[in-house]
Amino acid sequence: MWLTSSCCLSVALMFSSAAVGMTQNVTALFKPDPANPMVNKFVNTTPISSVCAYHIPAQCKALNIFSLRDTTFGARSIGPIQANHEDERRGFMVKLPSEWRDLQVTHVATGETETVQMRIAGVGSTWFVPRPPGVSAWAQPGVSWDNQWRNAPSPCQSTRFLAAGVAAATFFWLAPENAGVCSRKPSQDLATMRLGALEYAYELRTPNPLTMASGSYTGSLTYSVGPGGDYDFGDVLIPDDNQLTFNFALEVQHDLKIEVPPGGNRIELVPQGGWQAWLNQGRKPARLFRDQTFNISASSRFKMQLECERVMGDTCALRNADDHQVPLNISVSLPYGLNRPDGSAVNRQPLLLSGAGTEQFQPGYYVNRRPGTLHFEVAKEHAESMLAQGGSTYSGQATVIWDSDL
Repeated sequence: MWLTSSCCLSVALMFSSAAVGMTQNVTALFKPDPANPMVNKFVNTTPISSVCAYHIPAQCKALNIFSLRDTTFGARSIGPIQANHEDERRGFMVKLPSEWRDLQVTHVATGETETVQMRIAGVGSTWFVPRPPGVSAWAQPGVSWDNQWRNAPSPCQSTRFLAAGVAAATFFWLAPENAGVCSRKPSQDLATMRLGALEYAYELRTPNPLTMASGSYTGSLTYSVGPGGDYDFGDVLIPDDNQLTFNFALEVQHDLKIEVPPGGNRIELVPQGGWQAWLNQGRKPARLFRDQTFNISASSRFKMQLECERVMGDTCALRNADDHQVPLNISVSLPYGLNRPDGSAVNRQPLLLSGAGTEQFQPGYYVNRRPGTLHFEVAKEHAESMLAQGGSTYSGQATVIWDSDL
């Protein structure tokens, strides 16, 4: 009797969208790590720019945020900014989409959907003002102009980053969840103000890759930009573009591998204690059986299937030269961490031609080279009928398939 296995799994999660206004690509990867089997999360592979790359990398890592710079962004004032204006919308202000937004992604082949969540967690830019008065216009009594920008106004939070000249400065502030407006007012009138380049930090919540099917998923998320929009810079500073679209490309590289020890594909069924013990005792064996171990590595859901050279009912058959057949019962036990959809353990689950009971197994975490067992058995009544044939050899071929294509 022959035992074979096949397995393969590759998952690619892609997000794409037609470009409208500003666009930004975000990439992430899940690949199981044998050294850290309990860590089953996407790794953000988007090249980091802006402050998280050069100025506050440790702080960004601790907050699990990532920063990007969009050099196509620009905003210009459509009127003067008055000193110490009372309406924050009449000067420099910023309100971000700092709340979590859901993004639905759809499997391009099956139509399955998953949800990604995103929020904007920080903002920065380079502003330009006329000189005179230059940067000193932002000073307030008892507070230097640079501390006005180095220290973020509430509800934003400071990074302490600031790079400046005599008429321009680059800043970056963090935004907690559901933050409101953050604003600064000058102490001197400014005839004009301009923003060049947009720097922002973002935070992601990605789906559980262990539950995802193989293949590609697509989707995108678009924020409005401008007065009253998701990115709101007030009523004086008007951005050149009115949309910012994020296109995500997430890739999942799952592992499903079966290792059968040398010779493990040839199964010999014997009584308890072997044939010699049966002959010495002169008692009919209660059953004929063999347990065959295998090692499995799995980071995604899979099903198991059975194929037979000879079919008998819902399972395979063994046959002798006189065409006498008996059913072969095959079942599987999987290691801890590979469960049924309801979370229960897999212990001696029958493998049937119909596939009933083995339609889906789900890893709770990445299982790396853990032992499982295939159980082969001819029940007592059928073993007795084989012995009645006298000295016959029974054989047959069964193929066990571990299949990630659900």
